[in-house]
Amino acid sequence: MKLFKKLIAILAFAPVLALASEGFPLDRAPDRSTDMAALQNGAKLFVNYCLNCHSASAMRYNRLRDIGLTEDQIRNNLLFTGEKVGDLMKNTMTAKDAKAWFGAVPPDLSVIARAKASEAGSGPDWLYTYLRSYYKDDSRPTGWNNMVFPNVGMPHVLWELQGVRSAKFVEEKDPHDESKTEHKFEGFETVTPGKLTTIEYDNAVGDLVAYLQWMGEPAQSTRKRLGVWVVLFMAVLATLAWRLNASYWKEVK
Repeated sequence: MKLFKKLIAILAFAPVLALASEGFPLDRAPDRSTDMAALQNGAKLFVNYCLNCHSASAMRYNRLRDIGLTEDQIRNNLLFTGEKVGDLMKNTMTAKDAKAWFGAVPPDLSVIARAKASEAGSGPDWLYTYLRSYYKDDSRPTGWNNMVFPNVGMPHVLWELQGVRSAKFVEEKDPHDESKTEHKFEGFETVTPGKLTTIEYDNAVGDLVAYLQWMGEPAQSTRKRLGVWVVLFMAVLATLAWRLNASYWKEVK
């Protein structure tokens, strides 16, 4: 029951997050849902950069065996504060501290890739664009802003990897009213390079997003594989039923 309530609370963010991306085009996230190496790297990035503030309370560490990690690898590389392999992915930050530092409690990320889907694009598309659209903004409490989610409370936790960027805006006349001007985004400018090149950073974000997508439904690969066999079985069954029906009515006639 508690897990169900948590999932409902997470999905409640979906309308807000969908609106946040309105007006900024989303890039298509690479599909790495079956790439074990990418999922393993994404899990490492998630534990090192996301799990400090966010939780994934519907996921246990030992479920990472499904992406090719052994319990020893999980224990030695992904557990840092005394957790056990069978524990849920929770952080130690209290809700009170989170609200004081960020203005709001960071959402649980268990199904965040599904919650952020909208007419603008899929959840992975939103996450992929969001994590690549931060820029330096000294007017914000955290010193960061985001083109996909303007005035976001979350700081840029991956800034060491991406580097520091500024956003360039230009003033253009409103085509419908020449007395007004529009504040239009023109692009990003690098202020300080990060540890990764642009291509390397985009690949790292792609891996992280792939992991978040997988975490939302770890059994999705099995489900899809079984789905193919179920469809084939139903097709064979329907064919047999059709021929049996034809044979029965042939005798009746």
